[in-house]
Amino acid sequence: MGCGNFFFTVLITFSVALIAYNILISANAPLKQDLPGPSSRSTLLVDPVIKMPLERSRRSSFGKKRLFHTAVTASDSVYNTWQCRVMYYWYKKHKDGPNSEMGGFTRILHSGKPDKFMEEIPTFIAQPLPAGMDQGYIVLNRPWAFVQWLQKADIKEDYILMAEPDHIIVKPIPNLSKDGLGAAFPFFYIEPKKYESVLRKYFPKGPITNIDPIGNSPVIVGKESLKKIAPTWMNVSLAMKKDPETDKAFGWVLEMYGYAVSSALHGVGNILYKDFMIQPPWDTEVGKKFIIHYTYGCDYDMKGKLTYGKIGEWRFDKRSYNTVIPPRNLPLPPPGVPESVVTLVKMVNEATANIPNWGS
Repeated sequence: MGCGNFFFTVLITFSVALIAYNILISANAPLKQDLPGPSSRSTLLVDPVIKMPLERSRRSSFGKKRLFHTAVTASDSVYNTWQCRVMYYWYKKHKDGPNSEMGGFTRILHSGKPDKFMEEIPTFIAQPLPAGMDQGYIVLNRPWAFVQWLQKADIKEDYILMAEPDHIIVKPIPNLSKDGLGAAFPFFYIEPKKYESVLRKYFPKGPITNIDPIGNSPVIVGKESLKKIAPTWMNVSLAMKKDPETDKAFGWVLEMYGYAVSSALHGVGNILYKDFMIQPPWDTEVGKKFIIHYTYGCDYDMKGKLTYGKIGEWRFDKRSYNTVIPPRNLPLPPPGVPESVVTLVKMVNEATANIPNWGS
């Protein structure tokens, strides 16, 4: 008990010291805060969405692919595990497809111990935070898990895609990052300008628009950049959770703000790539997107009308499978339900039909 308290005190003290260090280096400006190119972000009132020129080759002048490693953090819960198994199925399906620059895959398991799926999914065992440090906010284990993985694992690729268990890869993903920028999905509910007074505790200098409206996932970023960002991300997130004002302001997206701030502190800007993923039921078409993120429940009546907020006659909600895995051959949505939801259920069904020992 005494040892645990001592470790907690040391880690928090280290966290505060590192944040102070980041503030100092930001003040002295050795880290580049502006985007590369002729125009400076500091002159802009609004952080623009930078469009990716799809026709431009993303490969090096030698024609080599710029491979990225896909990394997914997870607990050993039934809920996280079945999602990881489905996600890994579709990763393997698309890894070698046209235009793919997908390299290796790692499930970063922050339970601290192996599970029975180690042979099925490439896995790195990370230690969880000390008991009580996450204050019931288990997502704080994510940056700490990345810190351990980046320090200890032999990662061959020069780029990392940070993904989540509830991502389904729809088609082969090229390396969307370029020119030293990461590539990230912009979230409408990450609003740095709105929370400037809170964020200035952690990002004291520079335009607030240098903080991109992103979380850590999905993000494709250079491995060396992420090695610098990850410890700051961990410490900023811990400090945010410890501060009542910040905790109240950001709630369940606190760790996302932690990553956005840390990326800005290290001068790593991001291409805000709207076509990175869709989120059913609000996004209704798959189109050119690469990932389906099924974080929201999908509830419909039998006429195909959305009944969000009310359990539908037909539904698919990942939270229905907290303690049991979804069965094979889930019923398809009724006529009139958008393509995105139909595609999601069909892809879950294909994965569960083909993953060996799904019921185990």
